[in-house]
Amino acid sequence: MTSADLVRTMSDRLRDTKLVVVANRQPYVHEKQVITPTGLRRLLGRREKVRISWKQPASGLVTALDPVMRACGGTWVAHGNGSGDLESSDPSGRLAVPPDKPKYTLRRVWLKPPEENGYYYGVSNNALWPLCHIAYARPVFNQSDWRHYVEVNRRFADVVLEEIAGTRAIVFVQDYHYALLPRFVKSARPDAVVCHFWHIPWPNPEAFRILPWQSEVLDGLLGNDLLGFHLQYHCNNFLETVDRTMEARIDQETFSVYCRGHRTSIRPYPISIDPSTWNGTPPGPAWAKEVAATRRRLDLGDRRIVMGIDRLDYTKGIPDRLLAFDRFLERYSEWRGRVVLVQVGSPTRDRIDRYRDLSREVSELVDKINARYGMPGWTPVVYRREYHDPKDVAALYRATDVCVVSSLHDGMNLVAKEFVASRSDNRGVLLLSKFAGAARELADALQVNPFAPDEFAEALHTALSMGPAEAERRMRALRQQVCAHTVFDWAARILCDACAVADSRG
Repeated sequence: MTSADLVRTMSDRLRDTKLVVVANRQPYVHEKQVITPTGLRRLLGRREKVRISWKQPASGLVTALDPVMRACGGTWVAHGNGSGDLESSDPSGRLAVPPDKPKYTLRRVWLKPPEENGYYYGVSNNALWPLCHIAYARPVFNQSDWRHYVEVNRRFADVVLEEIAGTRAIVFVQDYHYALLPRFVKSARPDAVVCHFWHIPWPNPEAFRILPWQSEVLDGLLGNDLLGFHLQYHCNNFLETVDRTMEARIDQETFSVYCRGHRTSIRPYPISIDPSTWNGTPPGPAWAKEVAATRRRLDLGDRRIVMGIDRLDYTKGIPDRLLAFDRFLERYSEWRGRVVLVQVGSPTRDRIDRYRDLSREVSELVDKINARYGMPGWTPVVYRREYHDPKDVAALYRATDVCVVSSLHDGMNLVAKEFVASRSDNRGVLLLSKFAGAARELADALQVNPFAPDEFAEALHTALSMGPAEAERRMRALRQQVCAHTVFDWAARILCDACAVADSRG
């Protein structure tokens, strides 16, 4: 399904229904830019000017839902965190978007620093994130953070209720930042259809039971009419968690939970990407020129490239990847001088101690490997701790021989799918963690256990040694899978199921 297919499908289904999306991330961000006069302008006493510009952040969620919102109208409720967001919104936080050709409403919610720290950095990313990922990072539970999480969820719910007042509505909630919001909305508007997609794994019941607020989180999520996860395995974990924790009835045949006289359907909806975004340069002279430019920029010569592109998050397994590459160079000395690991790490959540610690650990491991194996004219690991825009990332994908996605635990991991979509030349090898949700769909990738360094090193050797025919066979199968199941299929499935719930109520 393409963006146009999704728009055609949903324009009809949502004709008499208002769609409200709730997400921490907004589809358009306004930023201030200070322009300082120079030269003659400065001598003439010209003052600094502040210009406000907008951009659309790189996000699979935005890619999927922005076309639907443009076609159907409605409201996107999000945290207004851009430096120019306040000045570009009306007093209630509303703004018509896209800014250059308005089609729907963005409703920004303002948070004070303590609220953002408690709700986003505290409960969301210092408690729920590590709890839901098997990456052996201990969650931190702080009661003051929880109070902010409750307050912010209630504030967002109140905004949603304002937006849907007097209308037939579908409220589409995104992720673990708003576990309580569905119950708040449903209690005030039982007729509204509330659906929710949980973008990260759901843990097993034994892990979840350490959460001090487990009953509140489950009760909030059971306010949904429809609750989606990436994998059936995560659905199973959720149902088992509810069964052990709540006074509720589980219907295993329909995968539904009945709680407080209300039914919540639990469904798998594996998310994907828009392949057309990553197709880019077609194979041919322009492709070869782009690859050559990428190699020159990184000073790689004609060496083979192993690449990792990740946020600097401990769930992505970057230290384990570096240790495996170290083991690979130790065991397969014939590759020394012939291969380079290019690791791009985008900084994230630097206010949290464990993320700062991870950044230091990665830098230290890179220095250690380069000191141990490096020689004149060859640096084994090229590390870039910086954000790359999608265009630059696509160029890196096309220059790469082996893309390594070695997550310790991931709901899906879209880097794997982006790499596949970018390889319209049907070359390159995807080395994929068994513990990324994408491994369930991308069976033709080389799959590896990132916790086992010897197995990982062997997999790197296999990937680099793979013959062209075998690599092409695998990539063709991977591309067929990714191109046949797009992010627009994901959005259509969820929203059509939500519309069916709305239609059943008349």
